[in-house]
Parts: sequence; C-alpha cells; structure tokens
Amino acid sequence: MTDPRPQDPKIWGTLRADMQGGHFFRDVRDEGREIRNFYLSEEKRDALGKMSAVKRWFLVAWWVLKSMFFKLTPVRRLLLAAGLILIISASVTVSDNNNGGSAQNFGLSVFLGVAALLLVLLLELKDKLLAHGELQDGRAIQRAMQPPSSPIVPGWDIWLYTYPANEVCGDILDFFPFNGKHYGIVTGDVAGKGLGAALLMVKIQALVRAFAPEVPALTSLAAKINEILLRDKIPARFASLLLLQFEPNSGTVRYLNAGHMPPLLITENGLAEMGKGNCAIGLAPDTSFAQKELEMAPGQTLVLYSDGITEAENNTRESFGLERLEAECRSASGLRAQAFGEKLVAAVDAFIGEERHKDDISLVVLQRCGT
Repeated sequence: MTDPRPQDPKIWGTLRADMQGGHFFRDVRDEGREIRNFYLSEEKRDALGKMSAVKRWFLVAWWVLKSMFFKLTPVRRLLLAAGLILIISASVTVSDNNNGGSAQNFGLSVFLGVAALLLVLLLELKDKLLAHGELQDGRAIQRAMQPPSSPIVPGWDIWLYTYPANEVCGDILDFFPFNGKHYGIVTGDVAGKGLGAALLMVKIQALVRAFAPEVPALTSLAAKINEILLRDKIPARFASLLLLQFEPNSGTVRYLNAGHMPPLLITENGLAEMGKGNCAIGLAPDTSFAQKELEMAPGQTLVLYSDGITEAENNTRESFGLERLEAECRSASGLRAQAFGEKLVAAVDAFIGEERHKDDISLVVLQRCGT
C-alpha cells in the first residue's frame, strides 16, 4: 500500500533532474541576458557593444551589482553591505596574519557575512514567490474571462487564440454579443508588459462587455472606452484596439481599427492588408474613430493578429516578420479556421525554436463558410 502523504523533494535528486533537463546552457544564457536587460539601461547596453570582452565583463558585473544594490530596500542594502564587508575584511585579515586566532576570526567573519547574504536572498525569494502566487491568481482570472476558442455562429467558422509571454497577458481577446442581433470580436494590445498591462487589459475587456449590448455602432463603443481611459488618467497606458461586428448567415463585417496591426484578408485571388485606421485608445480626447465595412464571400478568411507574432525572434535576433506571416497565410488558404490558425502558430514556434516568446500573442481567424 502506497503512502498517501506527500513526499519531501530530495535535494540531490532535484539537482540531478535539473542538470538532465537538456537546456541547462541555453537557460543560463537566457537568464544572463534577462539580468542584463533588467538591470542595465538601453544606453549602457549599447555602450557595451563597443568595448573589449574583458572590459565588458567587468563593467557588466559592476553595473549589475550597483543597480541591484539601489533596487533593494534600505534594510536589505545594509545587510548586503555588511555581508560583503565581513567577507572582504576576513580575507584581508587572513592574508596579513596566519596565526590560529586570525583563522578563528576569519571563520566567524565569513560565517556572518554569508549569513547576511543568505538572509537578503531569502527575503528577495520570499517577495518573488508571493508576487508569483498573486500573478498566478491573476492569470486564473484572465483564463476564466477568456472566450471559447471556437465560438459557434451560423455561417461563420471562428478560431481564437492567445498566448501570454509571462504569467499574465496584456493582449485583449474576446467574443461577445453586440447590439442584440450581432456578434463582436475585440482584439488589442496594451502598451507595456506585466501586471499593469494585464490589469488595463481586464478593464478594457470589462468595458467592452458592458457597453457592447447597448451602443449603436463600433464608433460609439470605441469613443466610450477612450473617454473612460482618459478620465481615469492612467499614466503612460494606452492600447491598440481592433473591433469587429458581424451577424449570422451574412458576409458583412464592420470593423474599427484603433492603432492595431492591420487585418489580413485572404481570398482566392491572393492577400490584401486592411488599413491601420485611427490612433490607439487612451491617447487623445475627442478622437474621431472611423468604422469601415467589408463584404466577405464564402471561403474568404480574415486574420487578426498582434505584434507578438511578427516580432517573435529566433536565436539570431531575426524577427518572424510580416512577409513570413503573409506567406503562411497564403499556404494555409483553404484550411478551416482552426487548422488555419494552428498552422500559423506552429510556423512561429518553429521559427523561434527554443527561444522564449518575448511578447504576448493573440490571433483571430474569421472565415466565411461556404454556401
């Protein structure tokens, strides 16, 4: 009979599994790049490229340590400074005196110094784990608000996809009833990353759901959201937005683009890029939003995407780009909406290989069903 109690993890077994993961050196490289990008300004990163390897190594170490020092709380800065001073002074003392008393002092100083550094590490890890737990809760709420991946609307084949680059997502993607007899799709991208972008994303999604059943047109919906974001005066936060309105068994699609990536229309004659439209939501008061109309014939496909697709990078820092996306759209022509979208996502994943996604991805495939 097996023991139902959870087993404590074994240290050496865990380390062995970590080493056997197959991506150790890649992960070390990625972690080093993330440390440099987080702690160093863009100006300093540019300056490093003009230096010799030795000078660059020493400067990176010094700049990172200095930046980390000032990001700590006052108590943790003092603990870090005390730990380093104790370790350095112990080394200097032993080099000057080689008697037994100095050896004992050395051991005590090193012990206290390492203890101070470990205490700083424990406190920082505690904060990280608390924040990670809160972000996981936020992500769970975002998942609960996500629409079905394949909403059912007569006369249409639809596939919706979103992928967060981090714990929470700053891309907007939703499917909703619009003005009684119509349906709507919204996709967008909030400026910035992290928790702030995710919170604004949820706010915009809630506003869309609240106003969509009662506004007469997409222009009214965009104007209301823009008004509220400006009223709330959220600093340095805005969002691109792409709104669609359509109805069952009809090929008429009305759309409004507020600074988002231009949709792609795939027909039997090729591919056409729709316009980018107005400025983003939350940038300027009294923005005049324009609604456009598109008549889709059976078999035609409309693709909405975020810049997380076109700006996805491989290990040589090359971007996936619009040309590759358009080529994949052409090659996927004739596939049903889900297969079409999955082919695009697979192409992006194959292009970046083992690299991580640096930005959130959202994708909408809206296909007019054949008669």
